[in-house]
Amino acid sequence: MESKKFIGMFLPKASFYLLVIFLLLLIISALEFFIAIPGYILFLLLLYYNFRSNYKRHREITRYIENLTFNINTASKDTLLNFPMPLVLIELEGTIIWYNSSFKKIFDGEKLLEKTIHSFIKGLNPDELTDGNMNFSKDIVINGRSYCVLGNFVKVDSKINEDGFIILMYLMDNTELVELKKKYDRERATVGIIIIDNYDDLMQSLEDTIRTQILAEIDSKINRWMGYTNGILKKFERDKYILIFDYQYLKDFEEKKFDILDSVKEINVGNKIPVTLSIGVGIGAESLLEKFRFAHASLDIALGRGGDQVVVKNGENITFFGGKTRELEKRTRVKARVIAYALRELIDQASDVMIMGHDNCDIDCLGAALGIYRVAKNRNKEAHIVLNSSNPTIDALISKIEKSGSYDGLFIANDEAIDKIGKKTLLIIVDTHRPSFTEFPELLKYTEQIVVIDHHRRGADYLQEAVLTYQETYASSTCELVTEILQYVEEKIKLTPVEAEALYAGIVIDTKNFTFKTGVRTFEAAAFLRRHGVDTVSVRQMFQSDIGTYISISNVVKDAELIRDNMAISVCTQNVKNATLIAAQAADQLVNLTGLNAAFVLSHINNGIAISGRSLGDVNVQVILEKLGGGGHLTVAGAQLQGVTIEEAKAKLNEAINEYFDEINRQNT
Repeated sequence: MESKKFIGMFLPKASFYLLVIFLLLLIISALEFFIAIPGYILFLLLLYYNFRSNYKRHREITRYIENLTFNINTASKDTLLNFPMPLVLIELEGTIIWYNSSFKKIFDGEKLLEKTIHSFIKGLNPDELTDGNMNFSKDIVINGRSYCVLGNFVKVDSKINEDGFIILMYLMDNTELVELKKKYDRERATVGIIIIDNYDDLMQSLEDTIRTQILAEIDSKINRWMGYTNGILKKFERDKYILIFDYQYLKDFEEKKFDILDSVKEINVGNKIPVTLSIGVGIGAESLLEKFRFAHASLDIALGRGGDQVVVKNGENITFFGGKTRELEKRTRVKARVIAYALRELIDQASDVMIMGHDNCDIDCLGAALGIYRVAKNRNKEAHIVLNSSNPTIDALISKIEKSGSYDGLFIANDEAIDKIGKKTLLIIVDTHRPSFTEFPELLKYTEQIVVIDHHRRGADYLQEAVLTYQETYASSTCELVTEILQYVEEKIKLTPVEAEALYAGIVIDTKNFTFKTGVRTFEAAAFLRRHGVDTVSVRQMFQSDIGTYISISNVVKDAELIRDNMAISVCTQNVKNATLIAAQAADQLVNLTGLNAAFVLSHINNGIAISGRSLGDVNVQVILEKLGGGGHLTVAGAQLQGVTIEEAKAKLNEAINEYFDEINRQNT
């Protein structure tokens, strides 16, 4: 083709020949005019023939183009009219101006011209689709079938449409694809792990003849609960089960609030300890192995929150069910002994030890830190406690430490901690397990050797990078856990009076003078500390308040508002000194009043509001305040709300309380 074009450039055209002939005739005429006359006649004939041929050829080409255009237009119209995919043309306000036969079939031949499309197709309002893009897509349902609407704006002559644009929509029937996706979602595998809480204590409390019976009852209830799912249930240890079932049944379990938790509690064959289960469920992963890991992580969280609950991990989202009951004390000290040995090894391998508690340090936090400090010093390791500043809660204890003269360089601020920490530094976190709650969260990035010791219920944002975690929610305090560790880390450890009193004070504060969450092991820990020289009068003096603080607490109690007839909400005014301390003590005072099961006191903090929650056990304040981003225990909890006013915080608190009771009512019905 290219060669023909190349040759054609050098081939003369008819007009060129005529021009040459005409020039030759002029030359002949100049020499002999009469001889040139026949030439002129022949030239005219050739000229006529050339114009005639060009005219005919032009007409043939024009006719061919017209026929071709007509055929194309006819084919286009026929294609649009009989196109297998539904098509519709609408004006910008939604009025239908044209549609093909496939679109008409969707509506059983109904006449749709001049009607607005959103009047009979929900979710297809042009005003909601025009977001500045020339193309758009939308999923809709028409007469029970699913369609994906693909549309684009077409520019037309303003004489045809004054807006200058119309909308062309294609409707793709993807019902089968949608149904297939729904089926996939319903039938995708869900992995769960069930564990019987306090299995050892439960078995030890029963006679040999009853143990088999209660295990059979538990197996029977779990099998009946899982039976209708047609899933897989396998007992792989004496107290553990693995289950695999379709995702659709998980929704049923969630709607029923995992009633298996209540069902097993009804088992009574002479057991004094109620049967409870913890369940971890994993979904939202690509492989079964990853789902199993999610389920295992969920189970760890459930156990870390005290058991008797279900935790569902769907990717990064975590949902909690149950957990409304008190934690049961574990009578065995095997775990405490194992943790003590492991901690001793980690300290021996470390270059130095740093201890860090939570922000706004309290007695339990500082007492536990001092106990760990003693362990590190007895292992001949340099040790420091990361603490930027004191607060009214720990002022008395800080003063005792300073007066003793034996703890020079004990406390270091953030800047000094950054300078001292290294890769071999062992960082021990006490009285919290959430990275964001620590005194200096940035410090966690500088070492991989991290230990967590805490007694709070585990939240979704727990520290996952720890090499050793000792988190027991049955314990009254972190000081109790550290005291147990002290008894096993060395045969005859010696505590100074300050350290023993700090640990004892932490237990006293968190148990409200051995009233709340006080078990046998709590008294055993207190007795151990008493043998190491605790002066109970000296400890009592740490908690003395001045007359101004007492008046402020009394005012908060006086201004409390009653809700639901058995709960109170009060506010600590903004100009009060030590507002968070007063709020906590006022909440303690409120729950001591007759007829009150729970109390919440709000106080002002930097750029936000702090909430202290207390209860007698009938109301789970931890679950309530978790809805606001806080945490704690069933009877003691707290939360902080940033960037809100006191009225907005009260509204959020009331909403969380109402949601809590709505969940309980749904579970009971």
